[in-house]
Amino acid sequence: MDTKRLDLNLLVTLEALLVEQNVTKAANRLHLSQPAVSAQLSRLRDAFDDPLLIPAQRGMTPTAKALSLLDPLRQALDQVRLTVSQHSDFDPIRANLTVVIACTDYLQVALVQPLVLQLRSRAPRVRVALRSLDIRQLEAQMARGEVDLALMTPSATAPSLRTRHLFDERYVLIGRRGHPKLRSSVTMAQFAQLEHVIVSLRGGDFVTPVDDTLAALGYRRNVVLSTSSFLFLPEIVSRSDFVALVPQRLVSGRINQLQIVECPFPVEGFEVGMVWHERSHGHAGQRWVREALVAALS
Repeated sequence: MDTKRLDLNLLVTLEALLVEQNVTKAANRLHLSQPAVSAQLSRLRDAFDDPLLIPAQRGMTPTAKALSLLDPLRQALDQVRLTVSQHSDFDPIRANLTVVIACTDYLQVALVQPLVLQLRSRAPRVRVALRSLDIRQLEAQMARGEVDLALMTPSATAPSLRTRHLFDERYVLIGRRGHPKLRSSVTMAQFAQLEHVIVSLRGGDFVTPVDDTLAALGYRRNVVLSTSSFLFLPEIVSRSDFVALVPQRLVSGRINQLQIVECPFPVEGFEVGMVWHERSHGHAGQRWVREALVAALS
């Protein structure tokens, strides 16, 4: 490819096409006509010697080469955008901004709570609105501007959305202080005999992937309560002889009220990250809030 003859505006078009996977949507995003974007796609195909996007039943499907181009292309264009529009565009002390964050109740405690406490001093006019996370609707909600930021496992979201890894979470076993059967180290048999509370996000389930692991090892735990909320667990456990497996960050500030021990067998954790839409990627205020969230973690 002769980069000296490459129109850099074509790269902006390529980014839009790879994200939208639809010529009409890419044209609307770029404020160009559909024929103009189609003509630019033809030039891009010649430049990269690849079809890049292949017509499909709904929109277009990117080729393997196109998929490999997306991340490095975004990084390069982001660096250009950052040079043009720095953080000085946003004054956190004076700016009025509302940020809508979608996440589970657990992440409201683990992530949003420390963020909001920091915002009161760093950006007193920034308001945060929390709403429940609906993964199936998230991409459409973000495209419509109904959600600015989601906190979730990044791999569970649409490939068109932006993501950033925040931390890897692990599970711990909790019980009340003075629990008669919970020791600092428990065996598999002891674990199974304890009275367990589990979280069923859809409600009503008494089995989770943990029980599949136990069954493979020849054990079955005693589940006595199923709840749809992680926030319910520390309170009910602290007032009973129940135990629960919970994300560690949920109880990191309750070490004086709860006994926290390691699970006697490996329990798969999960990744937590930020997810946002292209429409808010370059917004100076939204970018500042994302960086503030990272800072709140430390």
